[in-house]
Amino acid sequence: MTTPHAGPHPMLTLTDEVAQALRDGAPVVALESTIISHGMPYPDNVTMATEVEDIIRAAGAVPATIAVLDGRPRIGLGAEDLELLASHGDVAKVSVRDLPYVVARGAHGATTVAATMRLAALAGIRTFVTGGLGGVHRGAQQSFDESADLTELGTTDVAVVSAGVKSILDIGLTLERLETLGVPVLVHGSDEFPSFYSRSSGHEAPMRVDTAADIAAVMDAKWRLGIAGGVVVANPIPAEDEIPADEIGVIIERALADMDAQGIHGKDATPYLLGRIVEITGGASLTANIALVHHNARLGAAIAQEYAALRH
Repeated sequence: MTTPHAGPHPMLTLTDEVAQALRDGAPVVALESTIISHGMPYPDNVTMATEVEDIIRAAGAVPATIAVLDGRPRIGLGAEDLELLASHGDVAKVSVRDLPYVVARGAHGATTVAATMRLAALAGIRTFVTGGLGGVHRGAQQSFDESADLTELGTTDVAVVSAGVKSILDIGLTLERLETLGVPVLVHGSDEFPSFYSRSSGHEAPMRVDTAADIAAVMDAKWRLGIAGGVVVANPIPAEDEIPADEIGVIIERALADMDAQGIHGKDATPYLLGRIVEITGGASLTANIALVHHNARLGAAIAQEYAALRH
């Protein structure tokens, strides 16, 4: 069930479960929907979305999958809503710039990291779990192609738990941009920044943290100091689920070459590349992707609990 106009902003529709949790100061974890509509094939996508919500509930927090349905920003979705996002043929990929257009037209939209952050913040949710962060694309020196995830992290007060920057991107340049934007980059339990499918990237962890309580303390200190913007929490994929960096690197180069040959760019680039990598790996990358999202959900629920305890 949904409760129209519940919560701190009149344009948002919250489920009763999410609305009650926010009123009580209970831990809530935001989830994006682009990974459902544009990141995985059907029916793996709806299965993954349901499993992630179940993991968060089992860990003592409330999941809030975020999307735009019929032009209405939704904070928390029911089973029918998840099925629609996973299988409907006309769900737009919605970043922050697209939100006004999709809302005004009464359309369906799956929210990216940036748009999910913005809507989560409007609802009062501080912890958000995703698969991989967007960032600076390879060749951005010529194309100027950078994800809006970065600028959103520079302005919106939400902690984003991911398995690092998507390995199809330029990780080094992305870390440089995050530093410029003043975004703390915390790596959970490792001295090396992860690269989505792999635990290693060749880049040192900007800041290492070892517990959910440590992460919540950084969030609390940052925002109590009045420093606006998000926190990146990079959670390396479990060792038993990773695809080694040298192995996935060759596959990514092949997928990038295929993309260039087809002239695909902009917002279509990431969905194409992820899908092509699934094809090349015979599904191994999809298995890894699901495993890392599950892993991130468990950490995100723990962070949300620790942060709620600090605040109340």
